[in-house]
Amino acid sequence: MFARLGRVVAHHPRLTVAVWLVLAVLGYATAAVGVHGESLFERLTTGEPTAPGSESQEGRDILAQADEAGASLTLILSDVDPSTPGLDDALDPARTDLAAIPGVASVVDPLALPDGVDNPAAAPLVAKDGDGFLVVVELEPGLSDSAEGHALAEVEERLGAVPDDLEDLAPDVTGVVGGTSLIYSAITEQVETDLRTGEAIALPVALLIMVVVFGGFLAASMPMAGAFASIAGGLAALLGLSYVMTLDSSVVNVVTVLGLGLSIDYGLLIVSRFREELHRLIDADGGRASRRRRGDGSVVTAIENTMATAGRTVTFSALTVAISIASLLVFTPEILRAIGAAGVAVVLVAVLTALTLVPALLVMTGRRLARPGLLSRVPVIANIFSGASDVVTEEGRFSALAERVQRHPWWVMLGALVVLGTLAIPLTHLELRSSTTQLLPAGSTQREFVETLAAQYPASTSPAITVVAETSLEEATAWADDIADLDHVASVDPPTPVGSYVAIGVRPATTDGGDAVARAAVEEIRALDPGFPTWVTGQAAAQIDFSAALRSGALWAALIVGLATFVLLFLMTGSVVLPVKALLTNLLSLAASLGVLVWAFQDGHLEGLLGFTSTGGIETFVIALVIAFGFGLAMDYEVFLLSRIKELHDQGASDNDAVRLGLQRSGRIITSAAAIIIVVFAGFVAGQLLVIKEVGFALAVAVLIDATIVRLLLVPATMTVLGHLNWWSPRWMQRIYERLAITH
Repeated sequence: MFARLGRVVAHHPRLTVAVWLVLAVLGYATAAVGVHGESLFERLTTGEPTAPGSESQEGRDILAQADEAGASLTLILSDVDPSTPGLDDALDPARTDLAAIPGVASVVDPLALPDGVDNPAAAPLVAKDGDGFLVVVELEPGLSDSAEGHALAEVEERLGAVPDDLEDLAPDVTGVVGGTSLIYSAITEQVETDLRTGEAIALPVALLIMVVVFGGFLAASMPMAGAFASIAGGLAALLGLSYVMTLDSSVVNVVTVLGLGLSIDYGLLIVSRFREELHRLIDADGGRASRRRRGDGSVVTAIENTMATAGRTVTFSALTVAISIASLLVFTPEILRAIGAAGVAVVLVAVLTALTLVPALLVMTGRRLARPGLLSRVPVIANIFSGASDVVTEEGRFSALAERVQRHPWWVMLGALVVLGTLAIPLTHLELRSSTTQLLPAGSTQREFVETLAAQYPASTSPAITVVAETSLEEATAWADDIADLDHVASVDPPTPVGSYVAIGVRPATTDGGDAVARAAVEEIRALDPGFPTWVTGQAAAQIDFSAALRSGALWAALIVGLATFVLLFLMTGSVVLPVKALLTNLLSLAASLGVLVWAFQDGHLEGLLGFTSTGGIETFVIALVIAFGFGLAMDYEVFLLSRIKELHDQGASDNDAVRLGLQRSGRIITSAAAIIIVVFAGFVAGQLLVIKEVGFALAVAVLIDATIVRLLLVPATMTVLGHLNWWSPRWMQRIYERLAITH
């Protein structure tokens, strides 16, 4: 099948490239403009991850349905004494302008109240240090999205000009405008900025690595062409998915970086195998027909052989990655399901470019790829990179490494396990967090707004925990006293009617609404039995429920991925030992990478180096993403390695020789591909959004650990120890393999 696909592409290379060019242009255009004039980034949402059907989500839904207030924006004025004479009159023009904006329902500030700042009702609007105050503008409820958007934009612009109105009376006055809509907008804009930053760093460096690997620009440009097409296809796929499910803003960066890395990975394997096959064929025919660059028998045969071997491996690898990512669909949180669906779509695009676009470009360049590249002619560079991925020698650095490992396999295996276990230790004190503004960089205007509001205007901020009670106001008020007596509760706001329910604001004994104290308060409240239905919601409650949703879906996800991986690897190798070994080593590799993630981000050891402020935990859905994506990428390299070892084993090589030569042939590809994908992930660590930093860092570390400690040391050592047992399976399974084997 794969050889036939290669033959079709080989006979229609220009048509294949033209089709992909059109698709890429359409992909970028639709993502930027949209189908109905609404771009992909305009269709993204953001917010705290939630678990549908959970207690915290049901409580939020009740509050949202009963909420009759419109959207609002708030101006924080600092370095101004609200009792300054004449300040009230100076604010009048702004009040008038704001009230005249269509859709504005009210404009509130402490100076407009009877008796001004001396009015007790003004206290929540005046800074604790007395050096600032708030101006709150609320819109009418029920406005259309368009009307609300226009009104908020006008209100934001006018509020931003208020400090200029007060400059004569308060020369040092500053103002920050904030609100829910602006927080969400800031996160979405940061996603778009980080995407451009990541691509600007990753693509040039990845290209440079491939130029060095291949010894020239021509071969290196093939995987990059596939990467550009994959990004375009991936963005278009995300736009389409946005019409059938809610896409969080972080989904775009997460799946784009995955598609970018995989497309380069797969393109690298296809190009390397093509050059290897082309060299072999040219050597066999003594270089005849060398003047023909495309369409000659050697080029077509090389493409067919490449597709029958590397093409099959790429497809098999993509299938394992897709299955791993698809496991996210088992979970109930919408953000995980969205990333799962989008990730599968992007993997599909990446493998399609590797199987069609890249081979077409190879055919068009023909035998030119068999000639040494420019860099390979530079003595120093040629010597340094003589063992890189595009080397066709049977013996080299990787076979020498394998030979050293095979001399002391037990010691190497034990040492690798000790290193992985040590790296995994920080995972034992993992804390999960669900953040909003904390995802933004410390210098963000909206983060500054929220932090200033919490520090200077605590009475105007929402309580960290809200309890929704289905009872009378009298009963809720009586029960609120029981809540106030709990160990981890600092105070309770007076209960207020919310439709047919009552809302009780609870302020835990902490300034962090998602830390251990806040979570303990939630657990204490939920343990109470007031005699009527209650729902506890808030950041800490959402974290607890999200973590519970992860645990409830983890077993099914693990069973699906484990069973599918076992079956696929069995059909590839005919062994039951190798799939089990692969699953165990991948789990160890993931545990180690997650341990490093906790050490770096939760414990804050790399705050200064990576430019972030630790939230004291890891974002809830990052763990699920790293496990799903990291496992898929680990299987990617496992397939690269095992496919070569299996080839040699089938050709009659001894167990040790198959491992040694298999590592020589695939190790060059694995390390080169790993270096590139690490650069891709590291490029997104340079962004400012915390969740993207965490995902990029964790996956870069996962690939680094897997491509070095696991693939170069642990796997050769374990396969050497196992010897002929590597290929063992029960007789009845051998019969199944003979009928259904996935072979070249």
